[in-house]
Amino acid sequence: MVENLTTTVSSKTQTVTIRRDLPTVLIGERINPTGRKDLQRALEAGNFDIVRGDAIAQADAGATILDVNAGLAGGDEPALLKEAVAAVMGICELPLCIDTADPAALAAALEVYEGKALINSVNGETRSLEQMLPLVKEHGAAVIGLCMDNEGIPPTPEKRLAVADKIIERAGKMGIGPEDIVIDPLVLTIGADSTAGRITLETVGLIVEKFGVNITMGASNVSFGLPDRTMINAAFLAMAIHAGLTCPITNPLEPELTTAVLAADLAMGKDEWGMRWIEAYRART
Repeated sequence: MVENLTTTVSSKTQTVTIRRDLPTVLIGERINPTGRKDLQRALEAGNFDIVRGDAIAQADAGATILDVNAGLAGGDEPALLKEAVAAVMGICELPLCIDTADPAALAAALEVYEGKALINSVNGETRSLEQMLPLVKEHGAAVIGLCMDNEGIPPTPEKRLAVADKIIERAGKMGIGPEDIVIDPLVLTIGADSTAGRITLETVGLIVEKFGVNITMGASNVSFGLPDRTMINAAFLAMAIHAGLTCPITNPLEPELTTAVLAADLAMGKDEWGMRWIEAYRART
């Protein structure tokens, strides 16, 4: 296996280090209007109070990076994302993961961001690579690469590995090193395909073994359409951390998930003397 790589992202005042032998980094997913009508209405009205509240709540719950998405049907995404990023920076010192597939929105947000952002995301499609990677390079950011291409999400771990290889190769040609690339192997719901979780875990293993890059994923996708989703998500997160996951995008406001991550880190030897586990236990009892 190749050497595990170190990815850093930063705000104006804080730097977060992502590495496989360090505690798992939680990327808070809540600032996203998808499926959240209250946030959709607020953004439509130009009101960023919910965004600010989500930022504070997630930081208090243990998130170390905040994902910010302002994608709204019919909305002016460049303007909304720029203002959302500014609103979060005004209330919270955590580094941000700027979440958009729109290069104009990404450019607008990066204009105001202070620090080294994590960009969510690029994928293996030629247009995505050509439009997004130059912005990653220009702003010295780190970037998430999704294991999908023009044909969609590949059905096998080996084909997803090939997409990761393509992203890393193209980024390298632009002077973006693998330490600044975080790969998302993509997890689909096991409610539609009972092998979906296993395929993702196997993909993680292949990518880590070949490249040593850091790994993210939206872990809650695994349980979509099933009952008792939180328990499934917690179990899958722990398994994914064992496989090589380093910075999941998840909801830190669900204590079952944060506790599962702490337990996985403890079991993996990433919590010296169990101090983080003990501290969290005292805080919740």
